[in-house]
Amino acid sequence: QVQVEESGGGSVQAGGSLRLSCAASGFTYRTYSMGWFRQAPGKEREGVAAIDGDGIRRYADSVKGRFTISRDNAKNILYLQMDSVKPEDTAMYYCAGKMREYSPWPWNLSNGYNHWGQGTQVTVSS
Repeated sequence: QVQVEESGGGSVQAGGSLRLSCAASGFTYRTYSMGWFRQAPGKEREGVAAIDGDGIRRYADSVKGRFTISRDNAKNILYLQMDSVKPEDTAMYYCAGKMREYSPWPWNLSNGYNHWGQGTQVTVSS
């Protein structure tokens, strides 16, 4: 049974930091590309960052230099370190896994991901 569960969200002031975690089970985690997406009210879901099975990282321009994605393949955990957060980072954050077969798809295309968590809310106040 596939399980993907995010944690670590909360409220933080602008300029602060948060670390999101995503625990995954029920699939061959180390072979999957993993990504973080977010969705703010009234907006479309957007890709934030992704890391493939070889550790190659990709970031949205809006978070480059502020967020860091990492993974622990021994524990099947994905992380998103969020530093220097801004009010525009406020959103529901989702963790997702993508099968190796979909690797050629763009990293920030949500349709390429087949395992999703329920999300964790991040609220940044100014």
